[in-house]
Amino acid sequence: MDKQKTTVRVAGKEYTLVSSDSPEYISRVANYVDRRIMETAFATRMNKENAAVLVSLNMADELMKVQDENARLRRELNALREAAK
Repeated sequence: MDKQKTTVRVAGKEYTLVSSDSPEYISRVANYVDRRIMETAFATRMNKENAAVLVSLNMADELMKVQDENARLRRELNALREAAK
């Protein structure tokens, strides 16, 4: 798929992103990030920049936990495949 430019707004600023993903998907990702930043800024009374850092750390934590779980499940699946032989 060809790369396309998509302009999104996150935390009140516009960004033009280039991706082979669809503009709808890029907008969905940007909307999710924007919503998390704005919710965090409101709940903590942080400025948007500090909220963005906190959200980034939380999202990285979530990603790493999911990756660890994925790796665990793959090991478990491989062990079950070996046992079934």
